Amino acid sequence: MGERKDIEPDAPVGVVGAGTMGAGVAQCFAQAGHPVVVVDPDAAAREDGAARLRAGLRLSSLLRGRRPDGGGAAADPLELVRFTDELTALGDAAFVVECAREQVPVKEKVLRGLDEACGAGTVFASCTSAIPVERLGSFTGRPDRVIGTHFMNPAPLKDAVEVVRSPLTSEDTLALTLGFLARIGKKPIVVGDGPGFVTNRVLMLTVNEAAAVLQQGTADAETVDRVFQECFGHPMGPLRTGDLIGLDTIVDTLDVLREHTGDERFRPCALLAGLVAEGSVGRKAGRGFHTYPQSPLATRGENSHG
Repeated sequence: MGERKDIEPDAPVGVVGAGTMGAGVAQCFAQAGHPVVVVDPDAAAREDGAARLRAGLRLSSLLRGRRPDGGGAAADPLELVRFTDELTALGDAAFVVECAREQVPVKEKVLRGLDEACGAGTVFASCTSAIPVERLGSFTGRPDRVIGTHFMNPAPLKDAVEVVRSPLTSEDTLALTLGFLARIGKKPIVVGDGPGFVTNRVLMLTVNEAAAVLQQGTADAETVDRVFQECFGHPMGPLRTGDLIGLDTIVDTLDVLREHTGDERFRPCALLAGLVAEGSVGRKAGRGFHTYPQSPLATRGENSHG
């Protein structure tokens, strides 16, 4: 199979990782009418991913004023999504988004497996938070078909996608990705490659410094976030944003940034590292910098892939 020049409106697509981001991306694809295969080796993660998907579709229906089933069984996006533990199930996928945990060895294993399982024309789009896309492409035999698609959380409710083009990503891959994202209702913003790209090169440092301010006692968590909300118009503030992303993901991303830049400013501050060590990783755990109503999904299986 040669390079794909376009992705048909009903072509099968794939997602690796059934965590918060993986389930959200799968929802985006299914709501656009694509059959979706979600792969995760962890049975609990797959179960939780399916629950997240159902909850996300219910919320989407409420926000759009529609019944959860879209008014008929044939229109139900849930029926378009299948969960499995086998990468080989992605053999026919036109486009695969990798949402594995933000650790280089984990992503390397996934991408090497995808390279064997998928056809030569399949595009691999990584939802990496900070790892340079050129490095991810080096784990495959198709670096020209590897691109970054950094969806924002929650993916179904955030239109913007930071699209990262490495020096080896082809023009065809970029054009195909931009066209596909536009068709599913997203607004791609193309940036160059580099550790953390634009969003997380800035955001991760901001969250880490906000945690340091909290650690030093300059202000409590509520006040830190309020300053950003009322002075800068930020909808949540850096600490609630960190809780939403997941403080474990924040620490993983900071570690990647420190590894690739050598900049010690990206070393997680003691408070942030301590919260993660004790399991207070944000909204999904019910506690982080702030406290939240306990989610029934909590952190079970959350870090297997995404």
